Amino acid sequence: MLNQYNLKMPTNVFAGPEAMHNLNVILKDSAAKIAIFTGGHIYKLGLLDEVIRIIENNGIEYDIISDIPAEPSYIQAQEVIDQFKVLNADLIIGVGGGSVMDIAKLASVLSTDDYTVKDLLDDPLLAKKQVPSLMIPTTAGTGSEATPNSIVGVPEKDLKVGIVNSELIADHVILDSSMIKNLPKPIAAATGIDALAHAIECFTSKKANPISDTFALEALDLILNNIIEACTDPNALEAKHNMLLGSFYAGVAITSSGTTAVHPLSYPLGGKYHIAHGVSNAILLTPVMKFNEPVIKVLLAKAYDRVVKEPNNELSVEEKSKYIIDLLEDIVKTLEIPTSLKTFNVPEEDLDGLVEAAMQVQRLLVNNMREVTPEDARKMYLEIM
Repeated sequence: MLNQYNLKMPTNVFAGPEAMHNLNVILKDSAAKIAIFTGGHIYKLGLLDEVIRIIENNGIEYDIISDIPAEPSYIQAQEVIDQFKVLNADLIIGVGGGSVMDIAKLASVLSTDDYTVKDLLDDPLLAKKQVPSLMIPTTAGTGSEATPNSIVGVPEKDLKVGIVNSELIADHVILDSSMIKNLPKPIAAATGIDALAHAIECFTSKKANPISDTFALEALDLILNNIIEACTDPNALEAKHNMLLGSFYAGVAITSSGTTAVHPLSYPLGGKYHIAHGVSNAILLTPVMKFNEPVIKVLLAKAYDRVVKEPNNELSVEEKSKYIIDLLEDIVKTLEIPTSLKTFNVPEEDLDGLVEAAMQVQRLLVNNMREVTPEDARKMYLEIM
């Protein structure tokens, strides 16, 4: 655990039923022209309707960029940002999942021509906030609304890479469960597992500290006890709200701690095979936790004590640890998320490339409590082949 630690997070966070109404408060303080970043499906589902209604009621000009691709490469990200630059907007609103919010956050530091997305891959510290941003997540989720991270694909490396700089942190966040009410189960499940991975990885990270533990444990509690209902019952708005909070808290934990081996092993699966980020995390979550268990069992037992509502106080540390890992595995299976790379036609002959790509992500691998060698990575990939 770190002896020195810090916390950076969005300046304003509005949450709860009808939290969207707080957009009026934000707009009173700013904005002659707004750029809305979103995905085409969000626009078609009508999730922008309330946002647009409030903006128009405030008499503010706006433009919509609705062609943001899922899992974008840095080249695609730059193309979207080039569209944004000519708009001369003074407020950015990102309405969508992780890809939308990551690109919106990049736009907030890229209204300049002084550097590009490619330049930020080489030196993230070049980024300086130029346009304030508001994030409204439509999944629960990636936690991008809370983090200083933007993830983009690097096709020439068959890898996804995180651009990390506190300047990327959103200025405002709105968490409104109405925005995820009709989220299809596969998307709700995959993004929910992503948030779950964030929480448990940050809690078991070498960089864990009292601040990150506070948010990570609360996130674990909220997610583990709500994810099934939130993903399977469209009307379970309380469970969905708890998932939004859990996702946000897990994102805050990332800013103070950091994810571990699940994420670096998953990045090549997204970069090369375009497997959804949450799905690739779900596939790797149990193998990585089992690999780490010898050195994190005390932490997993502590998680058991926090999240299990009717605990068996006679269980040993080992039994509590096993319970949590089994629970993670059961949730993935219950939500019908694939657990094998066979589903995605990933050939075993690609194993060397996967290992090589994953081992490049030392930024996160160094957080893992147990050292991950190339041979360890190979064994974990083989488990899911």
